[in-house]
Amino acid sequence: MMLESAAKLVQSGAQLLICPDNTVHQGLDLVHERSPAPWIHIAEEVAGEARRHGFKRLGILGTRYLMEGPVYPSKLAPAGIEYRVPNLEQRERINQIIYEELVNARILPESRAYFQNVIRNLATDGCDAVALACTEIPLLISPADSPLPVLDSTRILTRAALRKTI
Repeated sequence: MMLESAAKLVQSGAQLLICPDNTVHQGLDLVHERSPAPWIHIAEEVAGEARRHGFKRLGILGTRYLMEGPVYPSKLAPAGIEYRVPNLEQRERINQIIYEELVNARILPESRAYFQNVIRNLATDGCDAVALACTEIPLLISPADSPLPVLDSTRILTRAALRKTI
């Protein structure tokens, strides 16, 4: 799917490729060498932003599949950045909020409070920032809402793409 999409985009004139879906990046390492144009990896950009700010341990919030998968660990480790994810019960609830509420544009105060509590727990576990590694989470959590500094993966990816095209 990624290679087919890349080919269509390059045929349309694209010279650089991005995908704002964090979870899909699990497949990016498998196709980047065969891609007709370079991709910007969202987790590499988040790792770079974390390093620029001096963050040492990130909390990762996203879909359950993302939080339990290799996308962020594989890019944070080479940058010398540790990570933590919420516990299993929290991961399940976060996933439920994403798929049952946020993708349907339902922004509930109790869900915001839940995320804030999870972020506080990550801070207690030594995290000095939190990666919002899902395009929908910033609908619920802004930097002003978070007990920790926020790294919005979608915004970071967008800024990286702009820098690389100017």
